[in-house]
Amino acid sequence: MSSQPPRRRPSPGVYRRRRLVVLLVLIAIIAAIVWLFVAQPWSSAAQPDAAPTLPRTASASPSPSGATPAPAASSAAEAAATSYPGPLETAPPTCTRGEVTVEALTDQDEYDSGQNPQLSIRLTNTSDASCTMNVGTTTQSFTITSGSDTWWRSTDCQTEPSDMIVTLEAGQTVASSTPLTWDRTRSSVSTCDSQSRSTAGAGGASYHLAVEIGGIASSQTKQFFLY
Repeated sequence: MSSQPPRRRPSPGVYRRRRLVVLLVLIAIIAAIVWLFVAQPWSSAAQPDAAPTLPRTASASPSPSGATPAPAASSAAEAAATSYPGPLETAPPTCTRGEVTVEALTDQDEYDSGQNPQLSIRLTNTSDASCTMNVGTTTQSFTITSGSDTWWRSTDCQTEPSDMIVTLEAGQTVASSTPLTWDRTRSSVSTCDSQSRSTAGAGGASYHLAVEIGGIASSQTKQFFLY
């Protein structure tokens, strides 16, 4: 019986080369698996191209009658304002006698010879709400009396009266911007162009000014004296 020669063990270098080959094959397999999951080449062939997404503010369907679609509201507040518009603004109500006080004013209490009284009106909205009032010359009236004798009315010879509607805020006070001058003569509709009007008495004579504006008369007169 013949004996077989003993097998030679591979050298350490051969073992190292085999291990390197196995390691390289494993790395290649892992890389291929990762690429398949990331790239997914099968999905592009199985599905058609997705439709492009529309902007949030664009209309997804054509508008009727070819009208241009309205842009979407940029916030919930704008959308609510579009759906539920607020009421139209209304003018304040007309001032009444109980809401406005009217005062007669003179620039002085006493006037020497040659000084003519300057007459004004002051009005105050005493209510807690705004109101409107016609303060034009069509609604203004200045009347000067001495005792029971009416000496002068601003309406006797008034020319080109005009209207002026203003809003008086709650608590607001306004006065004449330009005073009216009384020339110390007696007025009447028949003497507007006359230069021979009678002159009011002086020497400390007492006179009273009453005013009215917007249909509201002053509650008191303003007393003054002529010298």
